Formats: sequence, C-alpha cells, structure tokens
Amino acid sequence: MATVEILNYVLQPGTAMAFHRVMTQVSVPLHAAHGLDVVAFGPSAEPDRYLLIRAFDDAAARSERLAAFYAHPDWRRGPREAIIAAIDTAIPVVCEMGPAQVDALRHTRF
Repeated sequence: MATVEILNYVLQPGTAMAFHRVMTQVSVPLHAAHGLDVVAFGPSAEPDRYLLIRAFDDAAARSERLAAFYAHPDWRRGPREAIIAAIDTAIPVVCEMGPAQVDALRHTRF
C-alpha cells in the first residue's frame, strides 16, 4: 500500500494557464529531481481548479519528504512564489492505495 495525496487547488481567477505552465516546466521536474513521485497533475474539469497527485511509501515518508522538499532552497527560490500566489485554497485528500490503483492514476489525463 502507498500513501497517496490528492491536492485539489482552487486557483485565483485567470491564473490557470500560467499555473499549469509553472507546474509543467518547473515544479513537477523539481519534484522528480528531489525524488518525489508525482503520479498525475493537470487542470480539473472545473474552472480555476487544478489537481496534483503524489504517492509516498507511507504516511511518515510523506511528512518527511514534503518537509524536506518545501524547506529546500530549490523550492524556496524556485517556483514557490508563483505557485503560492496562484492558489486561493488547497484541499488535500490523503488515502491508502494499492500499486494497481496508483498505476491507474498514472495514466489519468486531466
């Protein structure tokens, strides 16, 4: 079982395209460079919403990995400001999933 985090971002009006560009070009590659598993990401079917799905070995690994990532200068001096400015609200859902379920999410297109 993996701990899966699904983040539903409510974005500031009119920021969705720029947000997706930063996610695609900077944030998701930065996640990968720091060993974080981004399972899927992209615009929601609802306007001004965006999804980010990440998987971790377990809840403890999630806490540790995210704390290290968000404290790192690559994040703080990188996309942090642009991403934070675009987000009105972040709604997290954390659940446990088996490998087949996580793999199915990897093939999801938003």
